[in-house]
Amino acid sequence: MAKNVVIDEEACTGCGTCAAIAEDCFALNEETEKAYVKDVSACSEEQVQEAIDTCPEEAIAWAG
Repeated sequence: MAKNVVIDEEACTGCGTCAAIAEDCFALNEETEKAYVKDVSACSEEQVQEAIDTCPEEAIAWAG
């Protein structure tokens, strides 16, 4: 079963670290300047976990 990922938009500062680590999974919304999940299945769980662990605001988490 695939895991889902959520981003707390209030906590996200739009630093872009997640998109730099896993560019196929995360991107920055140019209008809100916040990160969003593009396609979590496009990256390995290890890449997603690295993005979670590296987020300076702890705004990314596994859901469910």
